[in-house]
Amino acid sequence: QVQLVESGGGLVQAGGSLRLSCAASGSTFSNYGMGWFRQAPGKEREVVAAISGSGGTKYYADSVKGRFTIARDNAKSTVYLQMDSLKPEDTAVYYCAAARLQRYTYTYREASYDFWGQGTQVTVSS
Repeated sequence: QVQLVESGGGLVQAGGSLRLSCAASGSTFSNYGMGWFRQAPGKEREVVAAISGSGGTKYYADSVKGRFTIARDNAKSTVYLQMDSLKPEDTAVYYCAAARLQRYTYTYREASYDFWGQGTQVTVSS
């Protein structure tokens, strides 16, 4: 069982930056691939980024490539999402999730994730 708690959301102007954090507890953190997802009002939840348990392989959705960076600190059991050059269309509730995977793999498939955080709101004003 893994418990996930996100933090770092808030209101920011377009072009600004935010860093989301997701603290994990309850199991060996490096055994889990981690992902960030988001859900905007009236839309389905979508993957934003994913990272392997080792931290060596990463995935980004096309919509955030070059603007967002996913990273993890296994010693702190925390995964981060650095969001730069934010746009109004990035407004959503952001969720982190954990998937039990081989150490060097990630997944962008929502159905593969076993544990989810409660979400943190990110609002980007124009």
